[in-house]
Amino acid sequence: MSQRQIILDTETTGLHADMGDRMVEFAGLEMVNRHFTGTNLHLYIHPERDMPEDAAAVHGLTIEVLEEKKAPPFAKVGQQIAEFLRGAELIIHNARFDVGFLNMEFQRM
Repeated sequence: MSQRQIILDTETTGLHADMGDRMVEFAGLEMVNRHFTGTNLHLYIHPERDMPEDAAAVHGLTIEVLEEKKAPPFAKVGQQIAEFLRGAELIIHNARFDVGFLNMEFQRM
């Protein structure tokens, strides 16, 4: 039986999912048996709120950039993210942060 893993990272409008900050980017790479498969998911997400300058300084994304990229709100891509993650072991550098934002966004859906 193969072991599927997803290495993921997110970018956000700030540090506090429980205080109104939102996800603005999702990136995940798939591995099976610790070998990259070439399958990945990269999405820009419109936060439906302002982008603080300090957050934009970290990841380079502004509301204008997200709108140029036609970034949808999380509600439009949440199912796609859930399907990509389903059944996989997650590998995340700062898991408490990223999982907190994913959980908050899924709850908002």
